Amino acid sequence: MILTKVRNTLKKHALIQKKNKIVIGVSGGPDSVALLYLLNSLKEELKLKLHIAHLDHILRKDSSKDRKFVEDLAKKLNLPITCAEVNVKELAKRGSLEEIARNIRLGFLFKVAKDVKADKIALGHNLDDQAETVLMRILRGTGLSGLSAILPKRDIAGYQIIRPLIEIRRSEIEAYLRKKRIKPRRDPTNSEDIYFRNKIRNKLIPLLEKDYNRNIKELLSKMAEGIAFDYDYLAKAAKRVIAQRKNKLALKKLLALHPAIRRISLRLLIKRIKGDTRRITFKHIEEIEDLVISRPINSIVDLPKGVSVIKKKTCLIFYKR
Repeated sequence: MILTKVRNTLKKHALIQKKNKIVIGVSGGPDSVALLYLLNSLKEELKLKLHIAHLDHILRKDSSKDRKFVEDLAKKLNLPITCAEVNVKELAKRGSLEEIARNIRLGFLFKVAKDVKADKIALGHNLDDQAETVLMRILRGTGLSGLSAILPKRDIAGYQIIRPLIEIRRSEIEAYLRKKRIKPRRDPTNSEDIYFRNKIRNKLIPLLEKDYNRNIKELLSKMAEGIAFDYDYLAKAAKRVIAQRKNKLALKKLLALHPAIRRISLRLLIKRIKGDTRRITFKHIEEIEDLVISRPINSIVDLPKGVSVIKKKTCLIFYKR
C-alpha cells in the first residue's frame, strides 16, 4: 500500500526519472529509513543508483550510534555511503541552531551529490511534517510562499531536492517499518515540548484532530499543495518583472502592478541581493511599499542581514550595506 502511494507521488510530481542517481539523506530516524527501503525497493524497477549520505550533528551524546546504525544499513543493502560529522552547537554560537544546522546539512548533501554526480537529493519529509510546518508558519505569520510549505520537489543552488514521502502519514511509515521488523533510531527530544514544532506535533494537532477535524493533517497538506501551484504561477509573473534588472525596480512600474505581483517581485529582488528571504516578514514588504508610495526621495529602508532599499526619483535600488 505505502509503496503504491510512493509510486503515485513520484509520478504525480515527476520526482524521479529512470536511471537517476539519487543521494538519500539518512539520519537513522523512521522517515529517512523508510525512504531508504522504499527507494531501494524501486531500484530495479526504475534502474536507480542510490547513495546514502549521513551527517552527525553531534547534538546528542549517543549520536555516533546513529552513524553506526546507518553504516550497517548501507552494508546490509549493499549501497555506497558517505558520512561526516560537524559540531553544530559550536557553530551555533554565532546564530540560530536550527538555521545553522539546516544550512550545514544542505551543504553536506550538495557536496555529496556533486562528488558522486547525483541527479537528485531525496529527503524523508512526510505529510505530518507538512501539516506541522503549515501550522508553524500560520502561527508565526506568513504569506503564500510560506503557506506553500514543503514542496515535493525544489531546486536549490543548482540541485533538485525531492520528497517522495510528502503524501504519506507518519503512522503509515511507522506501520511499514513494524511490518518489515525494522527498528529505526529515535531522537528522544521529539517527545519533549521544548521546541515550537514539538508543541504543535504533541499538543495542537491532537487537539485539532479530536475537537475540530480528524483529517486536519490531510486538509493542511492539500491546502499547501494548492497554494504552491498558485504561488508558482504568480512567482513566474513576478520573475518577468525583475528580469534583466540587477538591483533596481522602476517606481511607475511597481505602482502599476497588482499588489500580489508587486510584493512577490520585491521578495524576489531581496532574495537576489541577500541570497534568501529568511527573516523577511510581511511587515518588511509593507515598509518597502510605504517607501514607494509615501516617503520622500532618498529615504531608506533597512532590512535584515545587511540589505537596504533606497528610493530614488524614478526607481528603487536594493543594495548590501
